[in-house]
Amino acid sequence: MTTAAPPTIVNVGYRSTNFWVVSAGHSRLLVDLGWPGTMGTMRAMLARMNIPLGELRAAVATHWHLDHAGLAQDLKLAGVPLLVPDVQVEWIPRMADHIKPGEPFTPVTLHDNRVIALDDSRAVLATLGIAGTLVHTPGHSPDSVSLLLDGGEVFTGDLTHPAFMTEAEAEVTGTSWRNLATRGARIVHAGHGPVRPLVLP
Repeated sequence: MTTAAPPTIVNVGYRSTNFWVVSAGHSRLLVDLGWPGTMGTMRAMLARMNIPLGELRAAVATHWHLDHAGLAQDLKLAGVPLLVPDVQVEWIPRMADHIKPGEPFTPVTLHDNRVIALDDSRAVLATLGIAGTLVHTPGHSPDSVSLLLDGGEVFTGDLTHPAFMTEAEAEVTGTSWRNLATRGARIVHAGHGPVRPLVLP
């Protein structure tokens, strides 16, 4: 019996924000969705990394802030299906409240997203050839989720680094980190900064 090769992970980030492409062969998932009005930059970064836009079979935001989900609708219009964990649905419209007058932004439609329960995320990811699950990890925001792969790689968006948690963050954010560690998270691919091992204080 042969085992599937581990997924490849490529950073297509820009403007100090990491956007990750997790690939099982030519089946690819985009984790975090770019800044508003930067679809040209996203296309250029994908091309630079030899990732055809048409091979993105799905995209998911770790949370609905402008630097992590600003291109959601633009990606959908380009043919990339959007996965939305059920804990995020109510937060999508709120992102537009932070758009400044004149700032380029394509409003996100709600009727054509694929809303999934977190408990179903493993099965959904398996259809992409990716072994992992989506985990609710509140702390930075109530809608934050992390993608945890079976190999121990975890994509955490803006979940505050354990070493930098304030006293006010410690309970909720600390619980999220401990939950990830208990589930086998080892290597953190954050929304900003370098890849690092998961070390709890």
